Amino acid sequence: MAFDWTGLIIQLIVSAIIVSPVLWLVGRWLIGKEKAKFTDAIWIVVLGVIIGTILGNFVHGTIGFIVTLIIWLGLIKHFFDCGWLKAFLIAIVAIIVFIIIATILGLLGVTMPSSLLGSIRLII
Repeated sequence: MAFDWTGLIIQLIVSAIIVSPVLWLVGRWLIGKEKAKFTDAIWIVVLGVIIGTILGNFVHGTIGFIVTLIIWLGLIKHFFDCGWLKAFLIAIVAIIVFIIIATILGLLGVTMPSSLLGSIRLII
């Protein structure tokens, strides 16, 4: 099975542009601007996408979802310097905010790239 490097790069760029700001804003709101830096949000998204993509090739189903979720929470916990519960809260609120933004953009006629849907699947 060949690995799709082009798809990964596109997913990284789109995710970094769209998901990182939402994660950063929610992080600033919940833990403060001292701990939630924009560069940290970018690192969380980039590492989350890369690790999630690699793991997705080996681990599938419920176990893959749980492992990916723990990795995303661990990245949030590490980079935003917070506890597991706060990391989980940041992830949930970021998903809700992202869905609201995507819905509003959809109602305005702006479509969502399919590579971004992969990012949401990795986050959720």
